[in-house]
Amino acid sequence: MNLDTVLGRKTQQALVDVEIEKTQESFHVFAIPHDFEVREGDEVLLHGVPTEFEMGTVMTLQCAATVSRANMLQRAFTRFCGIFELTELYEVGFQPKDDIEAGFVPHRRQGVLTP
Repeated sequence: MNLDTVLGRKTQQALVDVEIEKTQESFHVFAIPHDFEVREGDEVLLHGVPTEFEMGTVMTLQCAATVSRANMLQRAFTRFCGIFELTELYEVGFQPKDDIEAGFVPHRRQGVLTP
């Protein structure tokens, strides 16, 4: 282990497959890297990806990316913070789509659906 690994951030160029979907069912962008693994604290900057999409867009493309690798301290800090971020997910509730369309709203205190 050298001093650059402990104190510095290294960058590298890579190829990434990008899947974009903006439909009624889903709105997402997935970046799937080629030949490298994204780890805690790493940053991936995509180059040449469109930023605006019309409704109904579904596309897959390949682009260049700059990967900034986290150093050991940044990686440890990201892991530590991730534990607390995970607990925020416990507060999220899910409601079936049929109930939303029917106008039912969940009552938080009693856990029952009320019209």
